[in-house]
Amino acid sequence: MNVMTPKSGLFLAVCCVTAIAAVGSVFELTSGEPKFGTQITAIILALSIPLTGLFFFAAVRDARANIK
Repeated sequence: MNVMTPKSGLFLAVCCVTAIAAVGSVFELTSGEPKFGTQITAIILALSIPLTGLFFFAAVRDARANIK
């Protein structure tokens, strides 16, 4: 029973990238002087957190839809 599809794999890959961006943004903000500035780093963090959940949910939904 293989439920992994290329589409769900892509969703999971994007989910990983956005999660890494969120963690990196937290570290940058707590380090003192973020590389891209505080405002841009905060925007990246604010966008990456909901996108991580959204892409994870999409991956799970796609995998469940393809159970055979």
